[in-house]
Amino acid sequence: MSAAPITETQIRLVVDRFYGEVRKDPLLSEGFAPIVDWDDHLQRMRDFWSSMLLASGRYKGNPIALHLIHAPRIQPEMFKRWLALWQRVTMDSLPADVAAELQLKATRVAARLSGALFGSEGANLFSIRSSKPALPYKSTPIFDESSIPEPLLRSYELSPGTWVKLTVLAGSLRYHQHTRPRSSVEIHSSVIVPPEVPHHLEIISPVKCQLHFYDHKPILDGSIVIERKENA
Repeated sequence: MSAAPITETQIRLVVDRFYGEVRKDPLLSEGFAPIVDWDDHLQRMRDFWSSMLLASGRYKGNPIALHLIHAPRIQPEMFKRWLALWQRVTMDSLPADVAAELQLKATRVAARLSGALFGSEGANLFSIRSSKPALPYKSTPIFDESSIPEPLLRSYELSPGTWVKLTVLAGSLRYHQHTRPRSSVEIHSSVIVPPEVPHHLEIISPVKCQLHFYDHKPILDGSIVIERKENA
């Protein structure tokens, strides 16, 4: 399903919130230090994303040329931080499908700019292996043993097309899958849960955990993948 069209109002909201965070970020603020007129910069960034997302044609600049001018201030890790911050702001400000679309486009922008500044090594940091964004479209707050939603502790089933990565940050949980034969696994790091599989969580010890939602099966190294099993 394609993302709903974004509006100019949403673009302005995201751009203004994002650069408000950039200016406070210890790493990114150094790269943006030469900017004196922030009102002008914000308008140019609104025009850039309007042109990217709505084909408005308002942006007339050359992003690669501008970044090359300031190359001595730019480090490869800044692009990763830029994307992480963009992910957080878009997820907090927009519907999930719209946020995912902006995250995918931002990854492509980062790949082009990083490639122009640092060659193939920079571009490969953000290579896109599929048309699906690698980032989750939504993440929950961090839960502890007293705030884990009650439905997750009973029989629960994700809707069709929804995948979840459950990450345990401290303590442990046990994942119980209600297929035949039943199975369970203790989680100390992460587990990937597919759609339409009845399951529940059991609290083993004081815990901190977070859920990340995807509209496709995520490929995440080091995670346990609970495959769907048909009833016997």
